Amino acid sequence: MIEVYGLNNCDTCRKARKWLDEQGIEHRFHDIRKANLDDEAIAGWAVKAGWETLLNRRGTTWRGLPAPDREDVDEGSAIRLMTSHPALIKRPVFVTGSDVLVGFTTDVQKALAP
Repeated sequence: MIEVYGLNNCDTCRKARKWLDEQGIEHRFHDIRKANLDDEAIAGWAVKAGWETLLNRRGTTWRGLPAPDREDVDEGSAIRLMTSHPALIKRPVFVTGSDVLVGFTTDVQKALAP
């Protein structure tokens, strides 16, 4: 079973969940704001997917951070920021056994397809 992490109100997450249903891919959705993700979980994703891939720098949450928080971001500070502000996690995040896939690109769809 694939674990899917995202936001209930995210259009891309809704699109991904619909696609998974249409493909008959068993999955369980977790809202990242309610999932109580800790540094360890996010660090594990960062190791597998890359922290720069995981950090969403395009959203309003990123733009709303104080300037010092957005400067000189490294892996440790990115993980702390994503733990404190789950909306900074690029979504959806798919956890498939040992793999972590981020986003809903064609490449991710191919990797998830049965």
